[in-house]
Amino acid sequence: MLKSKLLRQLPLHLMIAPSFILVLIFSYGPIGGLVIAFQKFSIVKGMIGSPFVGWDNFDYMFKLPDIWQVVRNTLLIAIMKIVAGLIVPIFIALLLNELRKQVFKRVIQTVIYLPHFLSWIILGGVLIDILSPTSGIVNQFLGVFGIEPIFFLGNVHWFPGVVVISDVWKEFGFNTIVYLAALAGINPALYEAAVIDGANRWKQTLYITLPGILPVIVLLATLSLGNVLNAGFDQIFNLYSPVVYESGDIIDTLVYRLGLEQAQYSLATAVGLIKSFVSIILISGSYYLAYRFANYRIF
Repeated sequence: MLKSKLLRQLPLHLMIAPSFILVLIFSYGPIGGLVIAFQKFSIVKGMIGSPFVGWDNFDYMFKLPDIWQVVRNTLLIAIMKIVAGLIVPIFIALLLNELRKQVFKRVIQTVIYLPHFLSWIILGGVLIDILSPTSGIVNQFLGVFGIEPIFFLGNVHWFPGVVVISDVWKEFGFNTIVYLAALAGINPALYEAAVIDGANRWKQTLYITLPGILPVIVLLATLSLGNVLNAGFDQIFNLYSPVVYESGDIIDTLVYRLGLEQAQYSLATAVGLIKSFVSIILISGSYYLAYRFANYRIF
């Protein structure tokens, strides 16, 4: 019985085997390298020969002059992304839900969904050109109204806003489709009853549509809490420069500079380990909240 069951499921196991092996190699294999955080690591001596220094790297990390600025930037950018990433897709989904011409609705969905498939390398180049203070279309438009050119990607005050807005522009199409799927699950009879009772479109949205998708909103909001320390390395790395480190430097870019540019491997590993530890706590808490308020379970 067991043998025949295994033979039946063998093709399925073989199908997932490559992905399973890749996860072992690239996700679980590097965990052993975390020992570097507790060593004075030397490439010549390796992990086995490098001396053990205990918590010295973590102590030095918290004494870095800009560490708390980096943490503040990470939290600020990540929280703004989470809030904007919830509000904008809901608003756009409600607007699209009101469209009656399906062809036009599908065209709009496709257009706003396209940026999701583009990498930040491509979009970073596009944004640099668009926001250029000399030839960018945005500053040319502002010049029509007599506004001086703004160096959006080189100004510490403008940079976080550009990061958040560009991230929303890239991802809100995908999240909008999630909410449209939730809207499609609302019973049409509720709207028919509301019309009979004299409810206008605004009251239908307020008392039927929003409560109908509230479980999905709560679920996505709670799950997004696990990304509080992920402000988007690939995006910021392609957009920032030393001029905007004060407001744009995040934990991931700090780890990159410490590890790959300055060759402080032990310190970079210590910073990354602390971030991972806090992220595990946040992710566990977010899944608990998702189960508590949206009845969402992993298995």
